[in-house]
Amino acid sequence: MSEDVLVDTNVLLDVLNSDSEWGHWSEQRLSEFANRLMINPIIYTELCYTAADVEQVDTAVNILGLAFKEMPKEALFLTAQAFRIYRERGGTKTALLADFFIGAHAQALKIPILTRDTERYRSYFPSVSLISP
Repeated sequence: MSEDVLVDTNVLLDVLNSDSEWGHWSEQRLSEFANRLMINPIIYTELCYTAADVEQVDTAVNILGLAFKEMPKEALFLTAQAFRIYRERGGTKTALLADFFIGAHAQALKIPILTRDTERYRSYFPSVSLISP
């Protein structure tokens, strides 16, 4: 069986919001990796931001064929380590960033991330494969 693919929120929003620039690319990638797509609590939370209720998010998750996976403790540790490095490099954010949780989860599971936003993943999780434009 092929490995899972962690889907970044930006790809999901491209499809859900029918983004004129990226919607087609994102839809093609979701189709390409169908039955292998997963999200975690952070991605789910980001999807909730503009939703009316949990049912709306759950419906979208089901329609898109996304599996929900909790984050292992190893991923949480890796998140904190990446954030520490970010701060040491002069990063100004004082709260943990969603991308650190997503990148760490992919690194802990040794799976790729489907994303359009590659900069932070490449900087702090260089061992994670990225599926990107």
